[in-house]
Amino acid sequence: MVAAEGRPAPARILLLEDSALDAELITAFLGDVAPTPEVRRVSLREDYAAALEGGEVDLILADFSLPDFDGLAALDMARELAPHLPFIFVSGVLGEEVAIESFRRGATDYILKQRLIRLPAAVERALAEAREKAERLRAERQKEVLVRELSHRVKNTMAMVMSLVRRTLVRGQPAEDYVANLLQRLGAMADAHALLFETNWSETDLLEVVRRTMQPYLRTGIGQIPPRTGPGQRPGPSSEWRRIEIKGGTLISLSPKPALALSMVFNELATNAVKHGALAHEGGRVVIDWQEEANEPDHVRIVWQEINGPAVERPQREGFGTTLIKRSVEYELQGSVQLLYRPTGFVCEIVIPRMIEA
Repeated sequence: MVAAEGRPAPARILLLEDSALDAELITAFLGDVAPTPEVRRVSLREDYAAALEGGEVDLILADFSLPDFDGLAALDMARELAPHLPFIFVSGVLGEEVAIESFRRGATDYILKQRLIRLPAAVERALAEAREKAERLRAERQKEVLVRELSHRVKNTMAMVMSLVRRTLVRGQPAEDYVANLLQRLGAMADAHALLFETNWSETDLLEVVRRTMQPYLRTGIGQIPPRTGPGQRPGPSSEWRRIEIKGGTLISLSPKPALALSMVFNELATNAVKHGALAHEGGRVVIDWQEEANEPDHVRIVWQEINGPAVERPQREGFGTTLIKRSVEYELQGSVQLLYRPTGFVCEIVIPRMIEA
């Protein structure tokens, strides 16, 4: 237990003792423990059980001979109701057989009342061991949580990879095209995971997701993405912009699940634009923008707009890329998506909640 100032808080000791004189003497010796413990004295079984169930106890000191039950019964009760608490017998007489039996049942130590000078050191040692044990248990539980979370994420990732492998294959498609398309999608997934690992699998900025996804196209000279000018601010005009323009002016934080889903969506949109859309033609441009939804402040509208590209028509057959976009938005992001085939160019409008469960 730690006090507000960062110093160790006083230990809360439950003293099971029927003799007021002995209790006073024990409390006096406990004054040598730093910081001085808070001592609560009980003598009856009912009061003792209530104190254990209350939970605000760090250590138990117990006499062996008590009015309505004995020390071993008190030890058994402590092991049942509060098994993590150190338990020290403080008794006038404790035979060897009883001492061995008490250790077998889980007692931490025993101190004879004739030698109370040993009490402060025994209490400090027991409290230190209890803190170390609690820390080990916390570390083990944290490790279990991390292992379960890792297993969950690996299973989800493998399921997505298997889906990409199956759905990327189109009957009659040349093997070279299949391999290229599959590697493109797997690369986008890998880039998204790399970004999430860089942020320790915590929240990341939507702008960074767009940057990372569009980076392969920037390296080919198709476009330039300027840095954000300040927290939550829209990037200013830049002569370096060429064919990909990022206009998102709202700082949007994403948890891992939506970050990964949006990365896959942007990759599909970019791939299609390079092969068949605006980026396949000289002078064609792509504008990516996002803002808070006017009618729903807790939602974000993301718009992918292609300009000066070829004339577009709604395809007669929905390909896997379109299916992936729709499923990612509707199922992974709990949002809605519109694919608009306008004479001026293809447009994808996505509306998603700002807060999405990871």
